[in-house]
Amino acid sequence: MTAPRTRSAGAPRASGRDGGPGGRVVVVGGGIGGLMTAALLARGGAHVTLLERHDRVGGRMGTLELDGFRFDTGPSWYFMPEVFAHAFALLGERVEDHLDLVRLDPAYRLFTEPDHPGGLAGGFELSGDPEVNWATFEALEPGAGEAVRRYAEDASTAYRTALDHFLWTTFQRPDRLLSAPVVRRAGTLVDLLTHTLAEKIETTVEHPVLRQALGYHAVFLGSSPYRVPALYSLMSHLDLVDGVQYPRGGMYTVIEALERLAVREGVEIRTGADVVAIEVDDVPWSARAPRRTGVARGVRLAGGELVEADVVVSGADRHHTETALLEPRHSDHPAASWERHGPGISALLVMAGVRGSLPELAHHSLFFTRDWPGNFDDILGTGRSTAPADLRVPDVASVYASRTTATDPTAAPPGHENLFLLVPFPADASLGDGPPGSPEREAVERYADRFLDQVGSWAGVPDLRDRVVTRHVVAPADFARDLSAWRGTALGMEHTLAQSAMFRPGDASARVANLLHVGGGTIPGVGLPMCLISAELVAKRLLGETSTRPLPAPLRRGFLDAARPAGLWSGVRSGA
Repeated sequence: MTAPRTRSAGAPRASGRDGGPGGRVVVVGGGIGGLMTAALLARGGAHVTLLERHDRVGGRMGTLELDGFRFDTGPSWYFMPEVFAHAFALLGERVEDHLDLVRLDPAYRLFTEPDHPGGLAGGFELSGDPEVNWATFEALEPGAGEAVRRYAEDASTAYRTALDHFLWTTFQRPDRLLSAPVVRRAGTLVDLLTHTLAEKIETTVEHPVLRQALGYHAVFLGSSPYRVPALYSLMSHLDLVDGVQYPRGGMYTVIEALERLAVREGVEIRTGADVVAIEVDDVPWSARAPRRTGVARGVRLAGGELVEADVVVSGADRHHTETALLEPRHSDHPAASWERHGPGISALLVMAGVRGSLPELAHHSLFFTRDWPGNFDDILGTGRSTAPADLRVPDVASVYASRTTATDPTAAPPGHENLFLLVPFPADASLGDGPPGSPEREAVERYADRFLDQVGSWAGVPDLRDRVVTRHVVAPADFARDLSAWRGTALGMEHTLAQSAMFRPGDASARVANLLHVGGGTIPGVGLPMCLISAELVAKRLLGETSTRPLPAPLRRGFLDAARPAGLWSGVRSGA
């Protein structure tokens, strides 16, 4: 870690209702959710300090420069473009003015496990043209073209229902969810919630590869199609209908844009600032708020400094916030309660600089094992929460590969390609837990060798590993150490029914009056678009806004002055 660094535009902030300065907000963590929260609240009139323990912001959404190669170290799919557009619009900006978005065609290439070792994989490409895809599916299974077309139409309807009625709610007023459109679709929604995604797919197509193409999205939710509710079929809208985009220059350009906007709005960004505790003053028991135990007065840094705050927003890993940053009596989810939760998948990441070209791989490529259920059982277990000792690294894995040089040659030196592999792994923080050269690190390096060889063999690049000129490997232990990730998970709590929507840890502490949460550890869930929405939900909490609709864009500067009496900001401004 480098020395602490502070960034601030020094711009004047909007005043409060009484003409004085806005209240003080501390945001812990500079991931996409933390950055968006900081920018929104500063625009609203708050004095916002964002604290990030690393030397640059981004969190899981990082970037790595290695021997002339550039890698995105986290999310690499640009999905739900309307959510990104809305987030930028809230800040009075057009996303097109900050990101150079390229539509990918093919959206991805799919490889299936060969029938015998050393054979080439089968598979197909998903085109950017839906009509081409229906024909591809029809060729694989008679009737599948029309069946998947109908599936995609249903996915689009479910997607629109989620956007319009569920994703932008804090669940403070559950009755607000019961709008006329939702009531009309109640029977369908119940069916989607009481069956798994795999069960829905099995009633649509029979071809195993088509089933995988419709179900792989569950991995983005930290889970498997055999564990997430069928409601998440809505994600097929994203690739089958919306298509896939990519911001030229890498996904980290999103972080850079939000960082610029946050600074413009007046956010003070402090990197190298390691938060070790949320300081809470005890409060007496009250019948009005019987679970409340305290009020946060700020956060404590590793060096001893107290950064005072009227509101604390934690974008740190939720388990870390609840079990390390808060004392047990102030935690909604103390350590013992996490044994009942499922952490979802972790990952082995392999970032490799490769000599020569790799036309065999698309920008996005998916490699699917034949025994898909067994693969998921290995890495997730069969229960709601399986101990790390009962999980295993699969011998043959389903792998995601990204070759961004297919779209952006500047990500590698001339005559080279960059290759990013993500292998779903058990959430076991002991995997890779050791210094370079230790048996634990050597074990994950051997895993990296194995899966590079698998990808090369299936795709018809048998000398792939021999052409690697530089590489960097990230294991579950690295997620645990660098991101304080629960059990070394790559994404956070998986999206089973019991851990989705109103059953997911909420964004407001029941025990600490002025503590809010943002990011993948709270509602609406994991993924970049969800984290952007979670930032907006923080603003809605401060405003006392309980609707299921997005906030109007652009937000006027000083908008927090419009907080309702029930909004948290109203109490901050009144000194209550």
